[in-house]
Amino acid sequence: MKRDNIPNIISLGRMILVLPIFILLVRERFVPALLLFAIAGISDGVDGYLAKRYHWTSRLGSVLDPLADKLLLTSSYVALAWVNLLPVWLAAAVIARDLIILTGAIAYHFLIGRLEMSPTVVSKINTTAQIVLVGAVLINGVWDVWGEMLEWLIIVVGTTTVISGMDYVWIWGKRACRARGHRRS
Repeated sequence: MKRDNIPNIISLGRMILVLPIFILLVRERFVPALLLFAIAGISDGVDGYLAKRYHWTSRLGSVLDPLADKLLLTSSYVALAWVNLLPVWLAAAVIARDLIILTGAIAYHFLIGRLEMSPTVVSKINTTAQIVLVGAVLINGVWDVWGEMLEWLIIVVGTTTVISGMDYVWIWGKRACRARGHRRS
């Protein structure tokens, strides 16, 4: 095994954790779900650190890392909505945003050319808010400490989800128009 593949292996490991976390959430077993969610979060930090620190980056890694994050977050939102700990509209908004981004990326790739996506500032804020909300819901399921704060976090995630989705459509729409314009001239 080559060392520069370690971040990709860690991302694959995070993907493997998605199903057990989903099952634990649906069964409302919050302590082990919180533990696995924390392990997944730490592994995300570790693979990112290794990729940047040692320049162990690859095209595969640029797909696997965000895919692992999206699978983990989307499945967590679906499971938590399923057990009525998050509103269904919020899970639907998170899924819709990711589907819009994925559809746009595929369209861009096939209609314009190679796609080098990088997260926007708004997207990073949204992802952080999504992670914090899942963690808060899990912690609340164990210790019941958040109270009204969860309602505010839900509003923050809903708002940043919509803004982030619109931001991606705007930015990549402009890039597509520019790229099409360059081809014509």
